Amino acid sequence: MPASIARTALRATLAAIGLATLVLALVLLSRHPSNNREWSPDQRELPVATFSGDSVRVHNVRDIRYRTTTDYDVAYDDRAYNLRRLESVWFIVEPFSGTKGPAHTFISFGFDDGQYVAISVEIRKEMGEHFSALKGALRTYELTYVVGDERDLIKLRSNYRRDSVYLYRTLATPEKARALFVSMLGRANELAQHPEFYNTLTSTCTTNIVRHVNEISPKRVPPSFKVLLPAYADELAYKVGLLDTTVPFETLRARAKINERALRYADSAAFSRLIRTGT
Repeated sequence: MPASIARTALRATLAAIGLATLVLALVLLSRHPSNNREWSPDQRELPVATFSGDSVRVHNVRDIRYRTTTDYDVAYDDRAYNLRRLESVWFIVEPFSGTKGPAHTFISFGFDDGQYVAISVEIRKEMGEHFSALKGALRTYELTYVVGDERDLIKLRSNYRRDSVYLYRTLATPEKARALFVSMLGRANELAQHPEFYNTLTSTCTTNIVRHVNEISPKRVPPSFKVLLPAYADELAYKVGLLDTTVPFETLRARAKINERALRYADSAAFSRLIRTGT
């Protein structure tokens, strides 16, 4: 092929790629996040927190009872929490079975009266939707903060999906715990009024947790590939001193795995306390 023809073909190819990229960008920018869609039943309601002094009432705390991952009874209720009684923060990592790197992470808060409440940053699924990392980068899913009972958010993963689940008590002081709780609930309130898109690279479960932590303790969590591959997020949390470093990480991780206890105490009213035995 003569050089002039090859250059012409190359320019035509680059022009076509550029045009396709422009069209894709315009299509993506034409999409706008919304809270008004036909949502999956397990994500139909958004949590809203109402603060009054040291008390907060959270509306639409999720408390689903599962028979399988697709067969369940949806329930939401309102729960009140005394911020002065908040004493612990727990970091939960759920590596996805059959893969290395991808995982879900979320936070749970413990109170000195025995209450626990978890907050999980997720995609807000429409009916029939399933997560795709590629779609997650293309303004496909809205972002949501699920506030829920541990017997919902933890058991779904340990007992029904049968993924490994690791539960770590962080070293957060009660003051930091309260600040983190208020920050995450405030973000949930914002999303109820101003929806946003999930983004596989910039706005995920783990990147949002890091944002909240760094809001409270600036630069505590540095940029790391372990944020984008959150199956390693517990290693990062250990490295930056958010977890107990008085024991080797592998020892801590072995203690943190709660699957056996979650199955054993699945029907206990003391589920949250019992899964923490030995952690």
